Parts: sequence; structure tokens; C-alpha cells
Amino acid sequence: MQQESQIYGIRALIEALKAGKTIDKVFLQKGLQGGLFRELMPLLQAAQVPVQYVPVEKLNRLTKKNHQGVVATLSPVDYHNFEDLVILVTESGVTPLFLVLDHLSDVRNFGAIIRTAECTGVSGIIIPKRGSVSITADTVKTSAGAVFRVPICKVENLVDAVYYLQGSGIRVVAATEKTSQLLYAEDFTVPTAIVMGAEDVGVSPAVLKVVDSKAKLPMVGDISSLNVSVACAVFLYEALKQRL
Repeated sequence: MQQESQIYGIRALIEALKAGKTIDKVFLQKGLQGGLFRELMPLLQAAQVPVQYVPVEKLNRLTKKNHQGVVATLSPVDYHNFEDLVILVTESGVTPLFLVLDHLSDVRNFGAIIRTAECTGVSGIIIPKRGSVSITADTVKTSAGAVFRVPICKVENLVDAVYYLQGSGIRVVAATEKTSQLLYAEDFTVPTAIVMGAEDVGVSPAVLKVVDSKAKLPMVGDISSLNVSVACAVFLYEALKQRL
């Protein structure tokens, strides 16, 4: 965890939440109690901040400071409201192109994807609130600053997000090897959301069940897959080519 993005101590986190700061994640010591703790919890719930309960040893590894049982990650950017962004884009007159990232874990892959997304006109990036990569200093650096130009949303449930996109007239295409159809057969000129899976397991089965279409990259080498940021770039540039 980058030191410059840390908040440690219960009172400091309470004040950050009251000031409207965007908190990515909070680590709380197991068994933490007291008046300040009781004041903190409603604020975390209202802000819908993911909380992980951990032993004190974990907190001690995160920081050498007096953490009082609390260490939080402060996001360098403000996340957009998912539903509001979809409405804004669909009413803008521009054909939507969204990117859904299904539980990526590598911050540098995330940054590289954001950089490509900015170059290819992506309307917004959707990631899950829990079990997924967050924006760190490494993400910002790898994105070459694109993280400040592409709207990014966090959602509770990716399946629900897919349903919302579909209900908004946006076709959802999953990038997966579990299909015989190549991406070149897809029509990306219509409102589209492309789903890219995690580095190790790909798109989750729950999301695959509800997408409109599945597409894969042609592969002729002995290695069966590409780095997710490279695969994402191929999909996005195919969409851009069709729209030019």
C-alpha cells in the first residue's frame, strides 16, 4: 500500500469520511470496540466502503504509525455513480462503449487498460467494489494520467450492472475463450459494453450466463492466452475500427 494514500487512526478516518473523501478500502482490527468505533461504522456504511476485518499483525505490516486498529486506502480519484453515468452517456448522442472489468487484481494491468480505454473513446469503466483492483499510485502512473480522464464506477454486483446496461439498450459482449465466435464477427457499431475477465480465471460464470454474446481472439501460438491488458486493447481497437 502506498504510504501517501493511507489514512490511519479512527478519528482521521472519521474526519475524511465527513469531508467526503473517496475511500477505497478499510482494514479494521478484529474485535475493535469503543465510542469512536461506534461513530465510525455508520459513516462507513453510508459511504458503502468495503471493510475487511484483519488481525493486528496485518495492520502493523501496512503501516508503522499508530493506527489504533484502522488503516484505510484513500482513492486518488472520485468514482462516478454507475446509473447516472449510463444515463448521461446514452443521452449524449454518442454511441456508448463501456468496459466491465470482472475482478482484475493487478494494478498495472488496470492502469494499462485505462490508458487504452482513453485512447479508444471508452465511455466509462465498471469494476466491482469488492475483490477487485483499486486505483493506486502505480495505476495512475501506468495509465499515464488517463485515470483522470476516463469515468470509473464501482458497483456492488456485476451481474446487476450487466442487467442495467442491457436495460439501457447496451449490448454486453464477454471476452472469453469459451466460445467459437471470433471478435471480428461482433458488431461494435451499436451501443456496447465489453467484459474482460480476471487475469487467472477470466470472466466469471455468473456474468457469462447473462451477457448477450461471447467472443474470443484468434490464437495460433502454443501459449493459450494473452495478458488481459493486451487482449483488452485488441477488443477496444476492433470496436474503434468499426466505428471510424
